[in-house]
Amino acid sequence: MTRKNAAAAVHGMSDETWKRHANPWSVWTRFAAIPAFELAVWSRQWLGWWCLAAVLTVVVWLWLNVHLFQPVEPTSWAARGIYGEQLHVDGKVPAEHKTTANWLIASGLTGFALIAWGLTALNIWPLILGTVMVVLAQLWRIDRYGLLFQQHLREQVPDDAG
Repeated sequence: MTRKNAAAAVHGMSDETWKRHANPWSVWTRFAAIPAFELAVWSRQWLGWWCLAAVLTVVVWLWLNVHLFQPVEPTSWAARGIYGEQLHVDGKVPAEHKTTANWLIASGLTGFALIAWGLTALNIWPLILGTVMVVLAQLWRIDRYGLLFQQHLREQVPDDAG
């Protein structure tokens, strides 16, 4: 089992769950969880160990998020991106998409490292820079996955017609 498949398994990602995960409300509320998580960790300055309750709330929200929203078809930009992400997790990524996807994942991980540094040191500039990197990489990744999904649909048409 690959790391991608293992992560999908942890979230219980069935076909139905992927359709829920693709709901734009699910996508955008996951983005909103980034600053919420950062604030929860940063709040250790004021709350001490009670900050863990806020961190746990965000973590539980992220786990529940993929199960709460109504399933959608790939009609919106966000939904097409998540449908494309499912193709990536299923190993259906053409070579021309792999390099870009890997660079975007590496950029996001670099941003995540900066966030970790900023939250550990309570230093605002790596936190902000990391957040910007994560959000931009994630948005670009969703866009690329949407292109991947549309390409996949175009390639499927001849198979269905024959």
